[in-house]
Amino acid sequence: MKSGDRMTKNNINIWVWLQNGRIMKAISSIDNGTLKIYDENDKLILKRTGLNRLQIKQIENTIIKYGAKRLDKHAEPFKFL
Repeated sequence: MKSGDRMTKNNINIWVWLQNGRIMKAISSIDNGTLKIYDENDKLILKRTGLNRLQIKQIENTIIKYGAKRLDKHAEPFKFL
């Protein structure tokens, strides 16, 4: 299985936003029930596992309030900037 197929199959979303002048990134997987948040240096700062679909959607809605944009899986990196 190709890595691109895996991303689609696992329903992974990648989110980016600015918070306190820093670029933040979140990777959520509804199928796996996981959420990881990274700082601008790609350092993992939060990892949650065992989440259900509703919890992940609630977290995604919260980071959208911070101005998060979901990256297209086929977009160039940092195109949102």
